[in-house]
Amino acid sequence: MTAGIEHRFVEVNGVKLHIAEQGEGPLVVLLHGFPESWYSWRHQFGPLAEAGYRVVAPDQRGYARSTQPADADAYSLLHLTGDVIALIHALGEERAVVVGHDWGAPVAWTTAMLRPDVVRAVAGLSVPPVLPAGMAPPSVSRQQYGDRYYQVYFQQPGVADAELARDLPSTFRRMLFNGSGDNPANEKPRPWVVPEGTPLLGTGPDPELPSWLTPEDIDTFARDYANHGDRAFTGPLNWYRNIERNNELLAVFRGRGIDVPALYVTGDRDMVTSLHGIDRIVDALDKVAPKLHRKVTLPGCGHWTQQERPAEVNEALLDFLGHLPKED
Repeated sequence: MTAGIEHRFVEVNGVKLHIAEQGEGPLVVLLHGFPESWYSWRHQFGPLAEAGYRVVAPDQRGYARSTQPADADAYSLLHLTGDVIALIHALGEERAVVVGHDWGAPVAWTTAMLRPDVVRAVAGLSVPPVLPAGMAPPSVSRQQYGDRYYQVYFQQPGVADAELARDLPSTFRRMLFNGSGDNPANEKPRPWVVPEGTPLLGTGPDPELPSWLTPEDIDTFARDYANHGDRAFTGPLNWYRNIERNNELLAVFRGRGIDVPALYVTGDRDMVTSLHGIDRIVDALDKVAPKLHRKVTLPGCGHWTQQERPAEVNEALLDFLGHLPKED
């Protein structure tokens, strides 16, 4: 599954990003989400590389093997999109297709919005383009879902950090099952609100792994996150702690759309589909992104799109890439 993938570090904007890469040809950058790493794209490397693309997936700023800046302010969307642009250029390329899942999707959409001269095309998995700042600020989310909504819960420094870092294999087992289409609770998706008086990921024994996830997968995620010790999740959580600030910093771009070809893929059991206003955003996608290629909904798929449905995601990506204008 990971045969032929090479690993190295690239320095961008004062941080070292661990990257995995395979193949030759037009560059496709794959951006993971929370709580993942380059490894969430393990099923995409081979098919995309075999189709003639150079595939690169970084551990994004603060994650897994990459540098974790100590200052929480160093995780704004301007930092994250800046890393993507700098990475493309550090790889010796002028332009790339950018694909993002979960938190990687807001980074991909925003990078495309800000730098259409560098981003040839953009694909988002799970999260549609909530422009200009990626997602609603916690001050709004608190009113909609309450103080126990996960993005609000994550704002408290040190709290979720300690809960998630306490037992890394258990954290990944629970997170990946809880958000998956295999979880019966997701037959009718709903926002992630932590019940009062319970820990973030619930109680009881760890769930059985779904068929798309193996013990080796869990070990790989846990091993890479262990690089940062008890701060394993502090960098990733700092992304959430900048959501309010992102809305302030990017306010000048309100009303801007996406000028490049676009693709959106989601699962019908994805929690994101239940969030306030998401249905309207998805319905209006072709207005925000006039060059929208397709909107794809995968039946029975939960939040972990490219891991749960690799064949369908690969088919959609290859179809999208195959319809792009050829580079000079």
